[in-house]
Amino acid sequence: MTTGAQTPPPLDTRPRRSRLRTFLPLGLAAWLVLEIWLLTVVADAAGGFAVFLLLLAGFLLGSVVIKRAGRRAFRNLDEALRRGTPPSSGGGSGLMMLGGLLLMLPGPASDALGLLLLLPPVQKAVGRRAERTVDRKLRTAGPGSLGDAFQQARMHRPDGKVVQGEVIRRDGHEEGRQDQRPPLTR
Repeated sequence: MTTGAQTPPPLDTRPRRSRLRTFLPLGLAAWLVLEIWLLTVVADAAGGFAVFLLLLAGFLLGSVVIKRAGRRAFRNLDEALRRGTPPSSGGGSGLMMLGGLLLMLPGPASDALGLLLLLPPVQKAVGRRAERTVDRKLRTAGPGSLGDAFQQARMHRPDGKVVQGEVIRRDGHEEGRQDQRPPLTR
């Protein structure tokens, strides 16, 4: 007898782990080891006080960059709202903030990557690449994914069937009519 309900998958099949979820912890550990090793090399060559000054300068420079990028982003948003147009996606404020954050992280490798992200040609190239990647992911997204959520809204019934529809409010209230409710406090 069939009830119309979907049969559950077999218990022995587990979803496959994504490559990002597999290699991200390994990549972060390798990055941390690289940063510590580079700091010890610089400390051997220049001394501990020079490493301290290098870390302090990176932190201060990163905070200045983040503050400047935030002000630029806010100014662009304010100008766009005054004109009544949508804010422009250009400007690279997000990548400048990322570069400032990398400068604030301790370590010469993150400082070098942060300084690279402050260069306008690198910002344009990284921005175009990220935009193409996000656009491709949204176009190839399957049903039920984040990309699908941007294209349509769905209501699910308890039996799993999808009902597409529109909510119309019919509660007897007319627009512009004030409700005669007593005040909450006296």
